[in-house]
Amino acid sequence: MTTLTATATATAGLVRAPDEVRMPAHRRPGHTIVALSGALDGAAAPALREHLIGALRHSGRLLILDLREVATADAAGLAVLVGIQRRAAGLGVTVRLAAPGPQVAAQLRLTALGRALTVHSTPDIHAEIAV
Repeated sequence: MTTLTATATATAGLVRAPDEVRMPAHRRPGHTIVALSGALDGAAAPALREHLIGALRHSGRLLILDLREVATADAAGLAVLVGIQRRAAGLGVTVRLAAPGPQVAAQLRLTALGRALTVHSTPDIHAEIAV
C-alpha cells in the first residue's frame, strides 16, 4: 500500500492550508483502488493529479476511486477526476468513482459530471462490474 499526503503551505499567511488529502492505493490483479479522503479542492488538485497519474501507470484495466471519505470537492478537484478519466481512456483503463458522500454526490449532480463520470453508490464495485 502506498500513501501520499498532499498539503499546501501558507505563503505569508495569505493562503489557507487545505485539509490533508490521503490517497492510499491498493493494487489487485486487474485493477487498482485508490481511496481518497479529505477535501478535493484547488489546493490539493496538483498532488491529486500527480498521484492519480502514477496510479494509472501501474493499474490494471480498472481504476476505482473510492470517494466515501472525501468530505468536499470543488470544481478544481472534480476537474482532476475528469482529466484522469480522459487520460485513462487513452491508456485503455476504465475509471469508476465509488461511494461519494452526500456533498460530493451533490456536486457531481449539480455540475452534470455524474453523467460524464461513472459513479457507483457502493465502494465494492469491482465485484459488480465487468470491464
